[in-house]
Amino acid sequence: MSLEAAVAAPFRGAGTDRMGEGEFVVALSLDREWFSPDQAKRLIDVATGRGLLSRADDGAVVAEFDPYEVAVPDGFVPDESVLREQSTFERAVDALVASGMEKQEAVAAANERQRDRGVTLETAAVLVARERGVGVDDVAADARASLVGEE
Repeated sequence: MSLEAAVAAPFRGAGTDRMGEGEFVVALSLDREWFSPDQAKRLIDVATGRGLLSRADDGAVVAEFDPYEVAVPDGFVPDESVLREQSTFERAVDALVASGMEKQEAVAAANERQRDRGVTLETAAVLVARERGVGVDDVAADARASLVGEE
């Protein structure tokens, strides 16, 4: 959730869902002092990879979610861990945790499904999520792509 909050904050501050990449970087690095400019650019890459942002032809970054639906608590400062890419498995587990499942329970369920079905851990986590009605279509697509070599 901290990735979503870090991405939402500049848009909320500007009152828009679209802004220039430079403006976004300045908002995170100079205005909020959360990241260096290079780290803010990295955040754009990570968020784009996760489907939270897209890049417009004119160089703008566009929120692919409603920034006002994401809670950005007072005093919030994102951890630098948001700058690293998450594996498909981690993303599936995060979706399960966001739905209310304990992380340890989610990992255990995925491990059990992997043993029972003889599938990859990523696939097993997607199966657990779908069994519980958690929307993980983007994660499932990534898991499928890795299985068929489309990465």
